[in-house]
Amino acid sequence: MRRPQRFVFRDRPHAVTEHERGSTSIQMVLLMPALFAVMFLGMQGALFYHARTVALAAAQEGVRTAAGLGGSGSAGARDAYAFVADAGGDDVLQGTQVRSSRSTTNATVSVTGRSLSVIPGWTPTVTQSASAPVERITQ
Repeated sequence: MRRPQRFVFRDRPHAVTEHERGSTSIQMVLLMPALFAVMFLGMQGALFYHARTVALAAAQEGVRTAAGLGGSGSAGARDAYAFVADAGGDDVLQGTQVRSSRSTTNATVSVTGRSLSVIPGWTPTVTQSASAPVERITQ
């Protein structure tokens, strides 16, 4: 019966030499902050984009109500606030403010708030607005 062969590595072409000791630690110290910065910037971009999208959708929802037949600026603002609350409220858009106006021909709703931030001391502001012609019956 044959015994399994044992491999002995005598000539290691990639052996660590004396002047390379600790190079992995130095590489980690230099590369890990860069890796974390890229990850945090990516997350911050995603949070900002999501807050911007929610603000725009809330403004569009509010302007649909304000521009509708028999609608008003206050009804549009109320619907915009309700949309932000349904989309996550302060977990998505903090300090939400809605400005709504309606004239005889045009309705405008503007939503402003602060996006969540993973970068300490920085809170980006998001402002989105939507306008639409007021519905009216003509003969």
